[in-house]
Amino acid sequence: MPNPGKSIYVIQHTDGEFLGLMEDHLEGRGIAFTYIRPHASAGRLPATLDFTDGVFLLGGGPWGTRGDHKLPTLDAEVDLAKRCLDRSIPIAGFGLGSQILALAAGGSVEAEDLRFSVGDACRCHDQALNGFLPQRIPQAVYMRGRPLPPPGAEILAVDDADRPAIFQVGPEAIGFTAHPGIKSGMVEDLIMEFEESPPNISGGLVELRRRQRDIEDALVGTMTGLVGVMRLMST
Repeated sequence: MPNPGKSIYVIQHTDGEFLGLMEDHLEGRGIAFTYIRPHASAGRLPATLDFTDGVFLLGGGPWGTRGDHKLPTLDAEVDLAKRCLDRSIPIAGFGLGSQILALAAGGSVEAEDLRFSVGDACRCHDQALNGFLPQRIPQAVYMRGRPLPPPGAEILAVDDADRPAIFQVGPEAIGFTAHPGIKSGMVEDLIMEFEESPPNISGGLVELRRRQRDIEDALVGTMTGLVGVMRLMST
């Protein structure tokens, strides 16, 4: 008989940002997901990782990793990510989540102002994400700071400035500077949720809406590869 379906924890840091287009890809594969919302539950995170097959760390809108903008649960989430790496529990980080993953793996974060940019990433080699990562990946980055993966990390894709856009820090641990399943409505909700917004937000939204279909198309290969690398398919 087949194994029961997999399930993952999704750590959500804002009301506006959720899995977006990734939800359909997970549901279509029978992968259940539970949102954990520490920002709405006094900072509570999973007490144990014994009952999950993986962890997704989402972005944080204007939250970052230092100073007045430091995510309130940052230290606890870095510890959670370290436990995933130590126990070979599959983990993926998106936006701020990629910074948390980089810190947990021994990397760092470069200070940058809050920004919203829409561009492309380029795959570094044909075998990235088990060969399923598209050659060019449209990406919308809404983030403060930038992850600097540790030495030894495998860079799977770089952005237009030749900086890491997708990186791997363990057999089942992947970081994305962008949210691969972003919807324009998520950015609109972030604008409503927080007083601070990036500059040129209206221009970024116009470009995101223009590229929305490209993002949907690229997500097919990206999610196929990510699910495979993270061992989230039942056998």
